[in-house]
Amino acid sequence: MSSIKYPTITLLLSVMIFISSDLMASASSAGNFYNEFDITFGGDRAKILNGGQQLTLSLDQYSGSGFRSKNEYLFGRIDMQIKLVPGNSAGTVTTFYLSSEGPGHDEIDFEFLGNLLFTCILLCGNRQRIIFLVDNNPIRVFNNMESIGVPFPKSQPMRLYSSLWNADDWATRGGLVKTDWTKAPFTASYRNFNADACVWNAGSSSCVSTTSSNSFEAGAWQDQALDARGRNRIRWVQQKHMVYNYCTDFKRFPQGLPVECKRSRFL
Repeated sequence: MSSIKYPTITLLLSVMIFISSDLMASASSAGNFYNEFDITFGGDRAKILNGGQQLTLSLDQYSGSGFRSKNEYLFGRIDMQIKLVPGNSAGTVTTFYLSSEGPGHDEIDFEFLGNLLFTCILLCGNRQRIIFLVDNNPIRVFNNMESIGVPFPKSQPMRLYSSLWNADDWATRGGLVKTDWTKAPFTASYRNFNADACVWNAGSSSCVSTTSSNSFEAGAWQDQALDARGRNRIRWVQQKHMVYNYCTDFKRFPQGLPVECKRSRFL
């Protein structure tokens, strides 16, 4: 067995919002992969093991593989332990993300380029903020800035997805470094999925008002924000590990940086 550590990857959608006229309470689920996920592509390259306690995705020269959650989630906290592709995995991409459906979809991404971490924000969020955590350490926060015209999702339920695929045409130094297929198949492993979240089903949320006065029960995620330690931790991550920040990419945005870059230090 490999001794490589599984980091805990967390998508935290912290909220206090209204659906119709009711405040929400979350429903927690600890997942068996057979019950919680469907394989989306890759055939037997995706495997559920150990009675549903582990899932693996593999990539070879012919195809990658992926899975998605059976449930759709509106708000909450979602955790997964992921063992990334070990060794020389340049050119491969392991994704872990939430996405709604349709042309105007919302998406919240973790993307692991080989052994490098890249986080991507695409029209994503909830009424207060999105927090990305690794091993429960915050590495990025995206606050609601709708007041200054920044899109921020709060109404489209999303499924959880993960995939492993080849992207050596762009993922490594703009495609200069190619995938070494002599190391294939490349494999990523998943375990300990947990969703403390509002499940969306048939047009309504599992989160409901608990009293007529609109008090509600919810997980700790519902009002979590960064304290001084969290802010210091994000600064440390940015100083020591950040390899790209779109808010400093003047080549990509020659007409001016996105408006949110003027507001937050923690993008």
